[in-house]
Amino acid sequence: MTDYVVGDLQGCLEPLLRLLDSVQFEPATDCLIATGDLINRGPQSLETLRFCMGLGSAFKTVLGNHDLHLLAIAQGIRQPTPKDTLDEILSAPDRHQLLNWLQQQPLLISAGEYTIVHAGIPPNWTIQQAKDRATEVEQVLHSERAEEYFQGMYGNLPDSWTDDLRSQQRWRLITNYLTRMRFCTSAGQLELESKTAPGQQSTGLASEFAPWYSHRSRLSQKDKIIFGHWAALQGKYLGNNLFPLDTGYVWGGAMRLMNLSTGDYTEQRA
Repeated sequence: MTDYVVGDLQGCLEPLLRLLDSVQFEPATDCLIATGDLINRGPQSLETLRFCMGLGSAFKTVLGNHDLHLLAIAQGIRQPTPKDTLDEILSAPDRHQLLNWLQQQPLLISAGEYTIVHAGIPPNWTIQQAKDRATEVEQVLHSERAEEYFQGMYGNLPDSWTDDLRSQQRWRLITNYLTRMRFCTSAGQLELESKTAPGQQSTGLASEFAPWYSHRSRLSQKDKIIFGHWAALQGKYLGNNLFPLDTGYVWGGAMRLMNLSTGDYTEQRA
């Protein structure tokens, strides 16, 4: 039995199928884990959701910001943007089954010695704190308060963690850390506008804002973290315990698959 983790799919099913064929993935014995953003931007969002759900217990995923955006649109909380490619899902005859399945997925997965999350772990949190706070949001998503969560999900504030945050503000910041974060301070203050590679961000960005993983005081430095979300990193080596898997297939890059038993990468290009 082998566990594999794949980077952001973003509605690109064909390269995923080719990747799985190349490693002889067997759903009866193996497990595929995704770093979130299963859908949007690519051409096969509906087919991708159906395939992933159809794998049953052989598939796991964390929720990414695009996945949550779809769920908010389906709730009527948000309107699609011109860049969204979600219409086929929203009009599909099995839409409710697909969306209900998606909403049951976690924000963080532990797989052996690895922690899998969409965007990252803020430098001011331990892995255990991240797990506990991810669970808080998951419990809300699985409850009658889910609509309240989606109503308050959008926004960049609060941008810094305090233990006394409550309800929508608390859920929003947890979500922003785990699904949207790129740059922050060592104390965990978020900067959510910059989406470029490190070193290319706006000259107006204060020097204390740096990639979340780069802060020397980061509490999770000794933990192995697999993440997606930041295609501009191009999957470059960031250190022994960091595994960036979003290599931007939807933008012309590769799709990356990681074998958790060996640590080896397999990539599929267009």
